[in-house]
Amino acid sequence: MSSHRPQVLLVMDHRTFTLQFLPEDLRRLAAIADLGELQPAVELDSPDVRSRLAEVDVLMTSWGAPRLTEERLLAAPGLRAVLHSAGSVRGFVGEEVWRRGIVVSSSAEENAIPVAEYTLAAVIMAGKKAPFLAARAHLTRDGWHDVVGRDDLSNRSRTIGLIGFSRIGRRVAAMLRTLDTAAVLVFDPFASSDEVAESGAELVDLDDLLRRSEILSLHAPLLPETYHMIGSRELGLLPDGATVINTARGALIDHDALGAECRSGRLDAILDVTEPEPLPANSLLYDLPNVMITPHIAGSLGAETRRMSNHAIDELERFVAGEPLLTPVTPHSLLAGA
Repeated sequence: MSSHRPQVLLVMDHRTFTLQFLPEDLRRLAAIADLGELQPAVELDSPDVRSRLAEVDVLMTSWGAPRLTEERLLAAPGLRAVLHSAGSVRGFVGEEVWRRGIVVSSSAEENAIPVAEYTLAAVIMAGKKAPFLAARAHLTRDGWHDVVGRDDLSNRSRTIGLIGFSRIGRRVAAMLRTLDTAAVLVFDPFASSDEVAESGAELVDLDDLLRRSEILSLHAPLLPETYHMIGSRELGLLPDGATVINTARGALIDHDALGAECRSGRLDAILDVTEPEPLPANSLLYDLPNVMITPHIAGSLGAETRRMSNHAIDELERFVAGEPLLTPVTPHSLLAGA
């Protein structure tokens, strides 16, 4: 990047802009870049925005950014970088961007922090069966008798299975070191046994992981080959009393199969994501006391989102200085969930 001040256009919906970019953030941006007058742009097709696109070097994007189509990129001949102040760029960056040699950065590493924190909390709650005992206590106005003499309400000596070992799975594995687990198992066709072992976990095949896991946590990307990767066969391999945790993508699990297992009482579930999202009002899963559903809250919310906008500004500073980006996204990395 040359020494001139880059022309930067922020592209996101207004609510995201207000949440992520405080006055001090905008002052920091203005110190290193020309932001123009249109802040933020919520679309890329109007004449005013197209006029601005013709000048920009960098798009700083977040939630609500429209797809960077061939036509829109033609309107931005000087575009050199897309710095995303949210998680995955999969929804709006495609082959058109890579063909032009535009560099892309994502703040997904920052978004992984609260997801991993939520997952650790879910694992601990699953070990104690806390959400399900709470639901029963609401129904019976008692619940205390439900814990007497039970030997399954413990976070000691649990075997925990993680499907996916990219940014979130790695963080979860590291956090699980705080628990006195029997084993942490990992299934990920892209991971090496050495890097998994360094985290204190063991790389195994999927069926082995399922047969041994008392708590199963999903961290895989949603790809054609991972759609409904956990179906009736896979759920049937889990031991009785196992808990399924999903903070990744709802469509990784066949919800009909999961509902049948939970309705029988054989499995429990903690779901922060579902298919569809939200579930239909008549979904069986809402009525089961051994299923906890939260409305996609594991990822960055509130002040947590500012980790991502701050990271995007950090990346802009590196780009202007001609330094390598810390979190570049490539077509290959998208396959692993970037």
